[in-house]
Amino acid sequence: MKQLFNEARDQQLVAVIKGLVMDATRKASSGHPGGAFSSADFAAILFSEYLRFAPKHPKWHNRDRFVLSAGHESMLLYSLLHLMGLLPLEELKAFRQFGSRTPGHPEVHLTPGVEATTGPLGQGIAMAVGMAVAQQQQESVLGSEFGSNRVFCLVGDGDLQEDVALGACQLAGHWALHTLVVYYDKNDQQISGHTGRVSSVDFPALFRAMQWEVMEIDGHDHKAIRQALDFACNLSAGKPLLIIGQTIMAKGAATMEGSHKTHGEPLKVDEISATKSRLGLDPDEFFQIPSKIVDYFQAHLNSFNATAEEWNHAIAIKKQENDVFREVYDQYFSQKPIELDVPLSPPGTQIATRVTFGKALEYMGRQSQSIMGGSADLEPSNNTAAFAGAVEEFSASNRSGRNLAFGVREFPMTAIGNGMALYGGFLPFGATFLTFSDYSRNAIRMSALMGLPSLHVFTHDSIFLGEDGPTHQSVEHLMSLRLIPQLQVCRPADERETLACMRVWGRGGNRPMLLALTRQAVPVLEGPVDVERGAYVCYDTDSGATNRPIDLMIYASGSELWVAREAAHRVSQMKNIRALVVSVVCWLWFDEQNEHYRNQILQTGVRARVSIEAGSTLGWQRFTGMDGLNIGVDSFGHSAPAEALASHFGLLPEQVTERIGDYLNRLNA
Repeated sequence: MKQLFNEARDQQLVAVIKGLVMDATRKASSGHPGGAFSSADFAAILFSEYLRFAPKHPKWHNRDRFVLSAGHESMLLYSLLHLMGLLPLEELKAFRQFGSRTPGHPEVHLTPGVEATTGPLGQGIAMAVGMAVAQQQQESVLGSEFGSNRVFCLVGDGDLQEDVALGACQLAGHWALHTLVVYYDKNDQQISGHTGRVSSVDFPALFRAMQWEVMEIDGHDHKAIRQALDFACNLSAGKPLLIIGQTIMAKGAATMEGSHKTHGEPLKVDEISATKSRLGLDPDEFFQIPSKIVDYFQAHLNSFNATAEEWNHAIAIKKQENDVFREVYDQYFSQKPIELDVPLSPPGTQIATRVTFGKALEYMGRQSQSIMGGSADLEPSNNTAAFAGAVEEFSASNRSGRNLAFGVREFPMTAIGNGMALYGGFLPFGATFLTFSDYSRNAIRMSALMGLPSLHVFTHDSIFLGEDGPTHQSVEHLMSLRLIPQLQVCRPADERETLACMRVWGRGGNRPMLLALTRQAVPVLEGPVDVERGAYVCYDTDSGATNRPIDLMIYASGSELWVAREAAHRVSQMKNIRALVVSVVCWLWFDEQNEHYRNQILQTGVRARVSIEAGSTLGWQRFTGMDGLNIGVDSFGHSAPAEALASHFGLLPEQVTERIGDYLNRLNA
């Protein structure tokens, strides 16, 4: 905290921020000024007096993190980043315009100083929880001198109406994340009107019941804000802190103060002029930024530039002098591929791909501190129990543990994992059944948008889940998830392909991976694997006579690959034809191959083309064309043993063989 502060300067600073918010949203004819106004007092004091952040070293690892969960208040954050010297004024003037670094909602990959991509309400606070988990785990392993920072998060009324936020907050209290400080800007207004229309929750009582410290203040009273932040920064153990700031929407506006109409639309020109006069700004000047206000704002922050340099130097020295510290530090931050030297089972061995995943995860977890995550109350089913036993459980009393018991909270689990990845040093994972990917889908999408190396593990990936019935059997999920840009959706066929996919994830990178894994045992197949091509020929019925023309192409994934190979063998014997079977592990990886390779796999000159996957057939036409045979499941499943379902849906090898034979007869008729 600054030793001295000036209340008059504070009010001028808040006025300047509000002026920038008004001018940028008006210039764009788009934006959310009302909430930015109500949060401005807290944000101005936090950044100018308390936030541990070095503008010259914005990626300094020991910095405080600030997450704007109320992402629609983006112009508030952009104004602060400009005052910090991280965004030029031209970017504020280009707010919400094509090609600018000031999009409608903050994007971490685009704008310096933005710690998380936010906008979908509730996820920002969940990611902040993940950052606090990451901070506490690293501090416990590397020492308090390494990680003495905090995570601040600003939420609005809408955030705390989303269940993902409340689920994450339950875990934050349960884990006693005392370095997490959440400011709730409670202006009681949202797009449709007063929040009393939709909620009468006693938030102080609710958060205290979730094991949080709670403070209630006037969110426009600077003395009260400082007292709350002083309390936050002096917490060295115990509970996360919720500061509830009772505020007024569009505080300071000339005639629109308190109006929900300011939430989602710019102020009118006359209103802006009158508001500027009320705030002590020149009503005829736009984007007013007095140099004395910039100097006042930056004084505290710039003091951390030297701190960051000293910290980086101290870490470098410690790495040189302490071999154990260097080894552990490098496990978090070196970005070296994680070794996965797991022996393969003999061909023909029956093993579920979820079991292989569990073995690989345990092995990788023992090799590197960077592997951290857990299961949504499905450890025995997701095969994460061995990992949990190897690395111990993260808890209020054991910060060094790396297994996270998420409970039945898929959406919070996925968003928390995103926060851990954003914090740095982690390859996080979360696991559940594939059908429950619907619960966490938007957080999966956000991990792809942000370019995070998160692993989304989904077992029980088809109707072969069996007796639990259609409520739990995935049919349309795989195909819909393949639509998410930059999401590496992988459905490995056996032990070999599963291990290969895990090795790719262990290299890190800037894209999330989704693994769809079987409940049922599948045979370990023969031959080399080439999963990183996305699709590769894994079986040729005429392997000894490659000059013979190809008569049939069969494309399959996951647990249907062995069926495809068996059917190809039988059909080739019956029809005296040559068939190629292609393992389609990841559509995205295949799309990224060069044209020559894609043509080798697609073989568009071959008329007879078949796809096999125990899920929706919509989409497989890209491989089979409009005349192809697409074998799959285009209806909901049934409650029955897996073998009975395979027979009912025509997915047994002999049934697939018969269907392909009939298909070839029709083509040749």
